[in-house]
Amino acid sequence: MATAKKRPRHSPPPAATEAPALFFNRELSWIDFNARVLAEAEDATHPLLERLRFVAIFDSNLDEFFMKRVGGLKQQVASNLRQLTPDGRTPIQQLAEIQDRVRPLLERQRRLLREDLRPALGLQGLEIVGWDRLDKEERSYLGGEFEKRLFPILTPLAVDPAHPFPFISNLSISLAVAVRAPGDEKVRFARVKVPGSLPRFLLLPGTLRYVALEEVIKHHLVRLFPGMEIVACHPFRVTRNADVQRYEEPADDLLESIQEELRERRFATVVRIEIETGMPDWMCELLCDELEIATDEVYEVEAPLGLRDLTVLCGAPLPALKFRTWTPQTPPRLHAEPGEEVDIFRAIAAGDLLVHHPYDSFPASVQRFLDAAADDPAVLGIKQTLYRTSSDSSVMHSLIRAAGAGKQVAATIELKARFDEERNIGWAEALEEAGAHVAYGVVGFKTHTKVALVVRQEKDAIRTYVHIATGNYNAETARVYTDLGLFSCNEALAADVGQLFNVLTGYVHQPTFDKLLVAPFNMRRRFLELIAREVEHQKAGRGGHVLAKMNSLEDAQIVEALYDASAQGVRIDLIVRGICRLRPGVPGRSETVRVLSIVGRFLEHARIFYFGNGGAPEYFIGSADWMSRNLDYRVEAIAPVEDPALQAELREVIDLQLADNVKAWDLHPDGTYVQRRPAAGEEPRNSQELLMARAAGRAGKT
Repeated sequence: MATAKKRPRHSPPPAATEAPALFFNRELSWIDFNARVLAEAEDATHPLLERLRFVAIFDSNLDEFFMKRVGGLKQQVASNLRQLTPDGRTPIQQLAEIQDRVRPLLERQRRLLREDLRPALGLQGLEIVGWDRLDKEERSYLGGEFEKRLFPILTPLAVDPAHPFPFISNLSISLAVAVRAPGDEKVRFARVKVPGSLPRFLLLPGTLRYVALEEVIKHHLVRLFPGMEIVACHPFRVTRNADVQRYEEPADDLLESIQEELRERRFATVVRIEIETGMPDWMCELLCDELEIATDEVYEVEAPLGLRDLTVLCGAPLPALKFRTWTPQTPPRLHAEPGEEVDIFRAIAAGDLLVHHPYDSFPASVQRFLDAAADDPAVLGIKQTLYRTSSDSSVMHSLIRAAGAGKQVAATIELKARFDEERNIGWAEALEEAGAHVAYGVVGFKTHTKVALVVRQEKDAIRTYVHIATGNYNAETARVYTDLGLFSCNEALAADVGQLFNVLTGYVHQPTFDKLLVAPFNMRRRFLELIAREVEHQKAGRGGHVLAKMNSLEDAQIVEALYDASAQGVRIDLIVRGICRLRPGVPGRSETVRVLSIVGRFLEHARIFYFGNGGAPEYFIGSADWMSRNLDYRVEAIAPVEDPALQAELREVIDLQLADNVKAWDLHPDGTYVQRRPAAGEEPRNSQELLMARAAGRAGKT
């Protein structure tokens, strides 16, 4: 394993006097992105269950934001950190502005659910019903379910001098219960945890009517507190800080360090409490005192809490209320007639191959590549990086099978992939048991790159095949994330990927790369050089053009370079799904910059970088956004796409998205995003729908 390296620091903020005018705040920009997700839920042209799914996604996104970003800001406040962000804000200012932005969005979300989605879904027979809307037979059924499935596992926890306030786990739903003994005026407090091991919503037999688990428990509290009077009962939900990092441990202790971090995260500080509307002030204040959180960090919302759990309802058997089913297509070069099979290695040897998920099938391309590598006797070894995996990963099973067959298998698994740590630890242990070599990357850096390498003995010589991607080796997310992957056996590119694996698993002093842009080694420098080259082309009259598609644009130095390029007249088109700190349209600084965000049925996750190069354009794809963490604190890889036919494919994707007038949002100089709409008489252009049509057309289907 490589030795620990000092983390480079290449991204100082610009002068404070200029910063507020040039930089948007990272956290507020992310909230704007989640507002665009909520707008998808509000879009009446979407099927009802898809709108409900966007409500759940909005809530899930917000949970993660509070755990990671708000938790980190609260740590900065506790550490008395006074350094200003590039936009000139302190941590305390950011926390206050976050609250001001989030609360109105929550009101929009709940109003949408209450006034629009729930009534419309109710007309289709799909409902979340309260106890007061149940008939006698339904209440009897739920009473039986309570006795059989709930009562045996519920544990009421009193809070008094003999019983300290219990631990409240992250994102769990609890009932705050006030009880009183007959003839006694004293009200006593207790907590009942809603078990997370059971489905959040119980389905009434023969219907599509659901009852929240906490609603069932609430109306059977007499079984938990026999002889006591139930004075009040209100659900609440706790969010804890997940920004607990212990990554500076010696390499030998990395696995143990991550396991310890997971234990620490369970007991991390509370950053948010959600309570049901109507909870008495005294009960809310008691929770705040015990959980050590200010009352202004309490979010009072309509029940049910934890709307991320609504995803279970989205699976209801109502196909007319869902998007038209999309089946990812087999890439044309990998298509075979029934009874035939394409040799994927021969297909790659015939020329580089580009795949675009979920338009192109992950199982028919990436999984086929790994399965072939595991089963082909001519394959000698497989090397792969793994960041986020699924619970039943076909990719992992291929690697385990290959190791069991005696092939040399080396896997670099990122144990620090937030919220996937436990799963990755389990897969690492399974791979080691199968005989694979497992490494955990470079100390002090996350291994975020998505690369695979296969060494194969062929008739003439040993040949190396590589796959370089923008997304994880995860078949589940490949159905809903848009990502690109490049297959190649180009010798120089394969040599670079081999060198990258040597960095990850061994000792390499000052590695050099011929084709790859690799963070934290040469990526930042090369991107800055490529932007600067466009300035020179512009000055020479050849025209400069930078086009970049990514998840987030946050790095101050890259933003400054883009400002400088725009000031010289370089045309800059940015497709940024989430955070964007660059302010377009600033006179003399960013007048040639256009920024748009696309939020649609699929999560835009691919990264594409284009540099006009005076008429000899260069294209790149890979795992890194233009964020400081990607450029300085993670191992990332960006690969050139050199085949003119594949460049044309990438250009088609870019042009479709730049022309989108349905799902694209334009960022304006004042920081607002305005959704595009077709002009009168203009044909609607939904880029994701058009890419599905393109994939179906290439496969010869309609």
